Amino acid sequence: MGQDTANHSCNDVGFILTRHQQDEAQGIQLSYWLNCSGRSVSVSIPNQEAVFFIRDEQLDEVQRLIAHLRGWRIAKVDLQDFSYRGVHALYAQSLKTYRQIQEILQLHSIAMMEEDIRHADRYLMERFIQGGVEVIRGEGQVRLRPSNHHPQFRILSIDLETTMRADQILSAAFYADDFQLVLMQGQGIDTDTLDYCADETTLIHKFIQVVQQYDPDIFIGWNVINFDFKVLKNRADQLNIPLLLGRDQQPLQLYQSGQGKVFARMAGRVVLDGIDTLKGATYQFESFSLENVSREFLDRGKLIDHVDDRGGEIQRLFREDKASLARYNLEDCKLVWDIFEKADLINYLIERARLTGLPLDKVGGSAAAFDNQYLPYLHRKGYVAPEYASGMSGLSAPGGYVMDSKPGLYRQVLVLDFKSLYPSIIRTFKIDPYGLAEGLKTSVPADDLIPGFNHAIFSRSKTILPELIERLWAARDQAKQSSNSALSQAIKIIMNSFYGVLGSNVCRFFDQRLSSSITLRGHEILIKTRDIIEEEFGFKIIYGDTDSVFVWLGDDFPESQADGKGSELASFLNKWWQDNLEERFQLKSQLEIEYETHYCRFLMPTMRHSDKGTKKRYAGMKRSADGTDHMVFKGLENVRTDWTMLARKLQEQLYERVFLGQEWKPLLKSTVESLLAGELDEQLVYRKRIRQPLDQYVKNKPPHVQAGLKAEHIYKERGLNSPFSAGSYIEYLMTVNGPEPIEFSSSPIDYQHYLDKQLEPVCESILTFIGERFEDLTAPQGKLF
Repeated sequence: MGQDTANHSCNDVGFILTRHQQDEAQGIQLSYWLNCSGRSVSVSIPNQEAVFFIRDEQLDEVQRLIAHLRGWRIAKVDLQDFSYRGVHALYAQSLKTYRQIQEILQLHSIAMMEEDIRHADRYLMERFIQGGVEVIRGEGQVRLRPSNHHPQFRILSIDLETTMRADQILSAAFYADDFQLVLMQGQGIDTDTLDYCADETTLIHKFIQVVQQYDPDIFIGWNVINFDFKVLKNRADQLNIPLLLGRDQQPLQLYQSGQGKVFARMAGRVVLDGIDTLKGATYQFESFSLENVSREFLDRGKLIDHVDDRGGEIQRLFREDKASLARYNLEDCKLVWDIFEKADLINYLIERARLTGLPLDKVGGSAAAFDNQYLPYLHRKGYVAPEYASGMSGLSAPGGYVMDSKPGLYRQVLVLDFKSLYPSIIRTFKIDPYGLAEGLKTSVPADDLIPGFNHAIFSRSKTILPELIERLWAARDQAKQSSNSALSQAIKIIMNSFYGVLGSNVCRFFDQRLSSSITLRGHEILIKTRDIIEEEFGFKIIYGDTDSVFVWLGDDFPESQADGKGSELASFLNKWWQDNLEERFQLKSQLEIEYETHYCRFLMPTMRHSDKGTKKRYAGMKRSADGTDHMVFKGLENVRTDWTMLARKLQEQLYERVFLGQEWKPLLKSTVESLLAGELDEQLVYRKRIRQPLDQYVKNKPPHVQAGLKAEHIYKERGLNSPFSAGSYIEYLMTVNGPEPIEFSSSPIDYQHYLDKQLEPVCESILTFIGERFEDLTAPQGKLF
């Protein structure tokens, strides 16, 4: 792919890869790198001013406080805040001055609005540019405007192998569908895919050369920023090698956030971490190790014999069999490539960018996505966004409604689910920050008002957010019709994030009048739906959670008629809500309840050591049209990674046998016997994440922390760095001498612990409903057997 930074007489159409801002003599310069149908194009927008807003009433004080600074100006603008107070725009001609002004005003408690928005982002946002862009050149000027461009990126998967201390790079692999190469320290015969390097310095220089020649738009990898690029930069710095990986021939830069997150920046190239991208697309795995994800997702794993001792095996291969290490290194790259391809992650990120304007490599970003879509419309309505978390708080603003469950072992349970309930409520009841400001004005006619909760009143006619959701909703329906799963998933995540933005006290639009008008309306809808079903049809609701109700048809209800009854209930409820909202509020209902699931058997357990029902925990069996059965677990030990594999497997097998009416006692007997005989030791490993560095656990040291501290002590004795940091998982066994890390465990396993704390709880949760007790199994005269 060739680079192209020169001006053109014709317009370029492309997709934004990276965005940068920096101070120049004449002002702030914005730089955007674009993918333009096989070419990389750099666009510079010079002479820019960064801007934020202050209230008119504080103008004199602001001017006094920053009078000693140069390179700024203040102008009156035709905008107001949500309290209807006028504002001035404060412009700064350099990023340095912009930061200085912010620091001074913050020190003196001067309210600033939208001061945190980077100008490189604001420039795009205010022009409704989201991903695709057209470059307009003429009369010595460059302008950007939105385009519907869909890019084809040049992608390169990379992976490094290092010494145990990561103080030397042993090999570096590259993989793309048209390119494969491994750079290997040492001597050997070069091949098409293996290039030997005399030393680490040569390897790094060749790494840079490969990148410059292949010229990727996107790097992908696994923990690629926090490990591969971090190691690469550390080693390059140690060896005084400029790591010129950007398209502007500038070195790679790594930034660390206050939360410890590391970000990679290089002009014209995006770095995507497989773990973060999968999580952002709402994929869930028991472990996000490359070995586990590739096994679950691709049904294959790493090319190495001893995965549990991967570090040691890599060192051995480097010493004894470099060709095998090269194959292993390259296969890791290919695993990442294939995961990205199977999950369609690149298309997901493209669609997310086209919908929200978020950069491709943005992790999370729900608040920024909201801002990008909302603020341009808000400004055109005559308002600026409020200060962060300045909305009303201390009100009754609970989360989603969760009904008290009715514990029991049931037959014929239906689940009815409101489709995207919170976005539907926003659309139906016109819940909107701008609409709230307009609705609270004293001059608004009564017939243009819709009541919310906590004294919120919304304008019926002046809204922004309901229209945004309506457009997204229509786009998602179209995406589903055209089988564009990447677009459908992106829209679903965006729509569902809107409530979180309004309800989070770290977001600028936080106001509990907004969030409570969503959640409390959801409470009302769920409770009324329950009452309608019970009063009109006589069925009992055994549970409800946020947007779903669980309807027990009765154990004697014909299974063959369950689907028909579910469809009948959904149709009746949708019509009821349409009529009710038209009558009460003169509103068109956007609520849509769907018949989602039929469980032929269903368990709602009790809380441990109580007869009260649980919440967000249940199990059921669904029967497919072909007669096959499928178990579903929600919130139970079977889907909890902090429970042992033994307990989880036993729970699944036991529930299935009870649900099917099969004999289950031999299963318990054989499991206990095998446990006590030491035949199931590999299934007894606990796996739990630490939330902070181990040395910060002072007062309370739970078992996994105790195990981690023991492991750290051994690593230190051996002169090795600790592998544990905030977010790491620790695996351990419970022994007669307490918790011990799996890699250094030497004491006998405490089998009684596993009987009492693992097997008994998962069995009792269902045995109690069939009149049996787990302790009878382990009693000396076990009557069960």
